[in-house]
Amino acid sequence: MDENTGKALGGINHLRQSIRRLLTTPLGSRVMRRDYGSRLFQLVDAPLNMSTRMDLIAATADALRKWEPRFQLLKVSITGDETGVASVSLTGKYLPDGQTVRLDNISVK
Repeated sequence: MDENTGKALGGINHLRQSIRRLLTTPLGSRVMRRDYGSRLFQLVDAPLNMSTRMDLIAATADALRKWEPRFQLLKVSITGDETGVASVSLTGKYLPDGQTVRLDNISVK
């Protein structure tokens, strides 16, 4: 179901919504599913140096590997600004049909 309109959602559009929700949900914030989400929120306030970028990439890959079996991650890009907002962009394969998918500017604040 589309989180904005309430209409039925499927295929790649559902995948995009699911990945955004997964990466923007802090670990431990879901009462009945404490291990759902990602560690991105734990890292967003760290200086955006090479070490933090690697940690952000690893946290993204870990969450996707655990919770999104329809997606094979190929590339992660991290950008940040002086306001402390990190943006994650993903490239990967939608496994049900093999199509390459790009997901840009997932903001983590």
